[in-house]
Amino acid sequence: MRLSQVIRSGPNQYICEEDAAKYLEEKLEEFKYPVVITGVKSFKAFQKFASIPQNWPVLRYDHTASEKNMAKLAEQAGRADVIVGIGGGKVLDTAKGTAELLNCEVVLVPTLAGTCAGYTPLSAVYHEDGSFSHVAYYKRSAFLTLIDLRILLNAPAEYLLGGIGDSLAKWYEAEGITRSMKHLPVMVELGLRSAKAIYEGILRDSEQALHDRNEGKITDAFRNIVEIIIGAAGTVGGFAGEYGRMAGAHAIHNGLTLLPETHSILHGSKVAYGILVQLAATGDINEVKKLLPLYQKLGFPYNLDTLHVTENHGAAIEKVAAYAAKPEESFRLLGSFTKAQIAKAMETIEQLTAEKADIK
Repeated sequence: MRLSQVIRSGPNQYICEEDAAKYLEEKLEEFKYPVVITGVKSFKAFQKFASIPQNWPVLRYDHTASEKNMAKLAEQAGRADVIVGIGGGKVLDTAKGTAELLNCEVVLVPTLAGTCAGYTPLSAVYHEDGSFSHVAYYKRSAFLTLIDLRILLNAPAEYLLGGIGDSLAKWYEAEGITRSMKHLPVMVELGLRSAKAIYEGILRDSEQALHDRNEGKITDAFRNIVEIIIGAAGTVGGFAGEYGRMAGAHAIHNGLTLLPETHSILHGSKVAYGILVQLAATGDINEVKKLLPLYQKLGFPYNLDTLHVTENHGAAIEKVAAYAAKPEESFRLLGSFTKAQIAKAMETIEQLTAEKADIK
């Protein structure tokens, strides 16, 4: 049985508080050789509010989240009995992959609320050139997920926005995968209810949370959105298994990584665009129209121009659609969509947003 089919309820321990980093050393007392994996900016953000013991080695990842970098870090970490990942999604995915190679525990300390990487026992693995490679599923869940709201409040706003986009996809992808199923197992139903709660929470709190973040305030709306992005989003696939994992929106994201113009756009924002393409492909145009005003209000990309692809739209659509239609890609979980059908969906989004140049 594949690990992607197994119910994974979440980290062994989960803490989300305004001053949560103070618990890090206490929670790792039983370990003899903690090793930190982080990035320069990530560690600087962490150190504004917390510190680690001087005897914990600190290793830097190379920004790729590639298998090569994970292997190199595993060699450098040596006899580590716990890896402590401190950073954004790629740092945490790298830490998880490194811990898997070492067969040791992993602790995840997000410094950005950009994805559910701080909760899930898997990694999005990339090639060294930045293009997407595959999703790796790991035997161990995190020993501890530690979310310090002060750190996340001071992270750049675009990462919070990206996290909202990535989390919004949970509902649309899970609903699309299970739409034609007559009976859902109880645990799958639980995952879907998490996805619906995420959708409702984003519609309710996302605009206020972004405002509060800009005002430097930790509020209920801000905390709700942080926990939606990191925690609740991780429970969808955790309980629903393959019925609650990535589908069309993420397949479009993966195809977009082939376009250099999109590399500066964060994962979750590309996924948000992918939601629109998925909905167009499945014939849910009214839902697209419902989302477009929210996208404009929050600042999500909603066509190729807003993805920084301003020339050769036809070639870009061809390349992305061909990738998303590959048999091993997750668009297939929604049905038998061809490259031509996915390309047509992308063209539909272009036409719809051109007709509504001022989306309201």
